[in-house]
Amino acid sequence: MGIFDYFKSKGEPSSASVAKDRLQIIVAHERSKRKQPDYLPQMQQEIIDVIRKYVKVGSDDVQIQLENIEDCSILEVNVTLPDN
Repeated sequence: MGIFDYFKSKGEPSSASVAKDRLQIIVAHERSKRKQPDYLPQMQQEIIDVIRKYVKVGSDDVQIQLENIEDCSILEVNVTLPDN
């Protein structure tokens, strides 16, 4: 046992392990973004444009997600419509 081991807290994780965990979360998040097709942002804008022909909505009122489950792709579109 070294002198510096005496000052380390046994219950708390080291800053290196915390940084590693955070980096793994960031990498996983970025990988999930990469799996989305390149055309998804353009398709989202086109869907927003079509909805705006009939209802006044903002860009933040439309969320589009593409989910791949085995050999099936699921496109989910959520639109928050105004009360009027």
